[in-house]
Amino acid sequence: MPDPTTDISAALRRVSPRFQRPRIAVRSVVIYGLVLGLWLAVLAGAWFAQGLFAWTAGLVYVVYDTFLLVHIARKTMFILDRPVAIASSQELAASSPAASGPAPTLGILIAAYNEAPALPTTISALLPQLAPGDAIVVVDDGSTDGSIACLESHFDVTWAAGSALGRSTRHSGLRVLRVAHGGKARALNMGLVRLGTDLLVTIDADTKVAADALRALRAAFAADASMVAACCVLRPVCSGTAFAGVFQWFQTYEYIRAFCSRIAWMQCDALLLVSGAFAAFRREALLTVGGFDAACLVEDYELIHRLHRFSHDHALGWRVRVLNLPRAVTDAPASLASFLRQRRRWFAGFLQTQYWNCDMTFNSRYGSVGRWMLPIKAIDTMQPVFGLTAFILLVSFAILGRLSIVVPVLAVIGTKIVIDIGFHLWWLHLYGRWTGQRASAGGFGLALLSALAEPFSFQLLRHLGATWGWFAFLTRRHRWGVTPSLPVAELTP
Repeated sequence: MPDPTTDISAALRRVSPRFQRPRIAVRSVVIYGLVLGLWLAVLAGAWFAQGLFAWTAGLVYVVYDTFLLVHIARKTMFILDRPVAIASSQELAASSPAASGPAPTLGILIAAYNEAPALPTTISALLPQLAPGDAIVVVDDGSTDGSIACLESHFDVTWAAGSALGRSTRHSGLRVLRVAHGGKARALNMGLVRLGTDLLVTIDADTKVAADALRALRAAFAADASMVAACCVLRPVCSGTAFAGVFQWFQTYEYIRAFCSRIAWMQCDALLLVSGAFAAFRREALLTVGGFDAACLVEDYELIHRLHRFSHDHALGWRVRVLNLPRAVTDAPASLASFLRQRRRWFAGFLQTQYWNCDMTFNSRYGSVGRWMLPIKAIDTMQPVFGLTAFILLVSFAILGRLSIVVPVLAVIGTKIVIDIGFHLWWLHLYGRWTGQRASAGGFGLALLSALAEPFSFQLLRHLGATWGWFAFLTRRHRWGVTPSLPVAELTP
């Protein structure tokens, strides 16, 4: 593994945790205030309005959600003009740009906390794909489940006396770094400053990449010098509970819709979400903006905001993209409790990041991100609250016997379900063209059933988890994960 281009102490200072301060602007206060005011107005009006308008909270939710679906569909139409994605390793090798310069080296970071059962599979999928100059750094974040012993036995990791950095005697590109428990972002930063590769790839300890995933990443970054971050194709896998199959079913189609949404926002040059479970970054860009923020609950989402901000502030033209060939499967929540906890953290972190970057909202200085994406995200902060409110109001009206409201509301819901089914099947078709993985007739049938069942089950769970995230954000009852920097001496090999 090449030595870092900067000394470790200097690099640590560049990626040390920072206490963020919001940059408040009048325009951002206005839009967030309007969204909150609208919710309060429709909530109060529910008991005074007549007929369908008593359910204005639901009407606002339906209209806004449909608007987003239409926008995403319009922005992803270009996929129909593309050939089906290249899938085989031979075609991928032939398609790699020969004139784009030397292939970039990859540094793979795996932050692991009590992931002993998953680590051997994750690492074994990566090792055959390493090229000269590549490296894997597993950062053990104070695990207590025998992760270190697992790595020692599976990969012959050994340690010099007094060193926190272990090396595999069997695989020259594999390192293991032991740090005190301090959270994923801090662990990633500790590994980041140990790498001197061109690209940094973050992979969750429970994520298994496909056989050609790293080759595809290398080719994509070699072909586009302006690309500083990229998200890859992820497929969720659930196991271990009686309801694992149901959770995997719903989350599979949720991931497909989210992937199409990211493609649409990439087309607008306003993509903000790159899943850290399998993502890639140019290392120098990452160091330039300060690494991962250990004060944030969603370090991958927050990082993209900083990359966009820095690029626009310095007119660098950095791009964030969605890639169709690097693929992986990742563990996803398989129980109600774990799912709600995940969505609580995700949404609380989303709110946290929006708060820190609210000055970019409606700020043309930041291009499409400021003009379009962040205003939409401002509305998104309340969308699940509107959805949950609409459901509670409908149940209340039904209990009170207000059929003059319930009957037209059910008609609206039925119409919305029909619309959603059409979009649901459309996303599945576009996803198949983008990835080269066409859905079977059975796949379309399951997607249809998912669209029918989701509004009364999975969608409500998402809204419930997000509303819990609001509570966590406002009360700070969720641990933000802010920890002091580890002394440099602890990292010395």
